Order: sequence, then structure tokens, then C-alpha cells
Amino acid sequence: MLIKNIENKIKLALFIAVASLVTSVIIVVVVMSHANRLIMEERQSVYVLDAGLPLLVQRSFLEDNEEVEGMSHVNMFHLLFFNLPPDEKYIQNNILRSMYLIDESGARLYNDLREQGFYNQLVANSTMVTIKADSISFDVDTKRFRYLGTQRIERPTSIAYRSLQTEGTLTRVRRSEQNPHGFIIHNFKVLKNEDIESRQKRQSFGW
Repeated sequence: MLIKNIENKIKLALFIAVASLVTSVIIVVVVMSHANRLIMEERQSVYVLDAGLPLLVQRSFLEDNEEVEGMSHVNMFHLLFFNLPPDEKYIQNNILRSMYLIDESGARLYNDLREQGFYNQLVANSTMVTIKADSISFDVDTKRFRYLGTQRIERPTSIAYRSLQTEGTLTRVRRSEQNPHGFIIHNFKVLKNEDIESRQKRQSFGW
């Protein structure tokens, strides 16, 4: 009888040990699975700066909105490069900022315009050039974009409007403060830049 009780106690102890081991293994697996899920979720998160404040953005959100970001990058470049007040320092500052968004094709275009005296004429004639995007298309698969906009050229005595059409391709790069969308424009070309309308300003004289 005593031997039987001892055997039962041994079996009970063995059962408890095995049950404890199985329970521990299950707890470890659950904890590791939960930790791995948290790590994966963290890797899917990207922090971007907005006015110096870090904002959490989901990576899937960024990927799903690549088309929107691409078009915004193209628009930002055109606003910086083609908005030209009669202020030499302002022009130089904007051109410098736009160069962070484009490859050497942007520098070539700027150098061509500068050698032609384009910027000097703007300042000398007190000419204000502004641009408005009419349409921007961006193919996510081929990374090609096409921009169609209208330039308003205001001189002291007249106002003219020109149609501007450009194209190029976008390549992903690391985001930075100077390049918040993380794109670089390649092979930038001006396809069309022609007059639409021109009219004289009304002159008023005080006597």
C-alpha cells in the first residue's frame, strides 16, 4: 500500500512537472509572438517632421499615396523654379531650394536661362512671374510625370499668360528637410512654353 502511494505521488509529480513545462512553453511562444508583432508594427511606422514636430505615419499609407506625393513633389519644384519676383536674392534662394528636388537637368535649364540674361531682365524690368498648375499626371509604374501649367507674367505696363508643359521621371531617394517627399526629378524637359494671351494695363493718372 505504501509503495502504491509512492508511485501515485511520483506520477502526480511527473504530471505536474510536464504540465508546468508545457505551460511555460506556451507562455514563451505567446510572448514571443506578441513581441514579434509589435516589432513588425513598429517597422511599418515612419516618423516625418512637420514644422520640426515628429509625426507618426504608417508605411503602407505612404506607399498607397505615392502618386499623390509624386504629384506634390513635381508641383513644389515648379513653384520654386518658376515663381520669379523681380528680386535677385529671392530668385537665387528659390532656385537653390529647387535644385534639391531635381538632377543636373534642372541645373542645365537654369544655366541656359541665366546665360540668356533671363533673370537679369526680370529684375531690370520689374517683372513678376507666377505659375499655377492646371494638371499634373504621374504614372506610379513608369515613374513618368507630365505637368501642364499657366504662367502669369506681369510687367509695369502689361500682363501676359503663357502655357507651360513639362515632363520627366521621378526616382525615390531618402527624405530630408530639403526634400520632404523623397523624390528626385530626372530628365526634365520643357515641352511647350507659348503665349496664350497678352493685354495692356489700364493707366490711371491723377491731376
